[in-house]
Amino acid sequence: MNLAKDSNGWLLWATRGRTWGFRFLLDGGLADPLAEYDRAFAGHNDEPALCHRVGTSVALRFPDPEGRRDTAGRLIPHEFVVIGEHADEIASVEDGLMRIWSLVSDFYARVWDAEGPT
Repeated sequence: MNLAKDSNGWLLWATRGRTWGFRFLLDGGLADPLAEYDRAFAGHNDEPALCHRVGTSVALRFPDPEGRRDTAGRLIPHEFVVIGEHADEIASVEDGLMRIWSLVSDFYARVWDAEGPT
């Protein structure tokens, strides 16, 4: 799968790796993905798992399904903003795990333990 081609324009993904800090791995083709991210997750900063609709987007958060942790021992969260028609497919964290995690899990397995995600 080519993540840039397949998800550009409809998916933001922010996470961290074993040694690298929180960053966007997918920016949805937006010049400022942080603004869309902040809008989607507003008021939901402390929930470890979340599926929350905001307009035509869904904010989705879940802990790493493989139980991976960073060097400080913290469980790694994955945070997505699913935009547009693809958001209609996500009504729960379980939907997100099934539909979104399956798209990115192989890529993440290759980069989480690297010095950086690229």
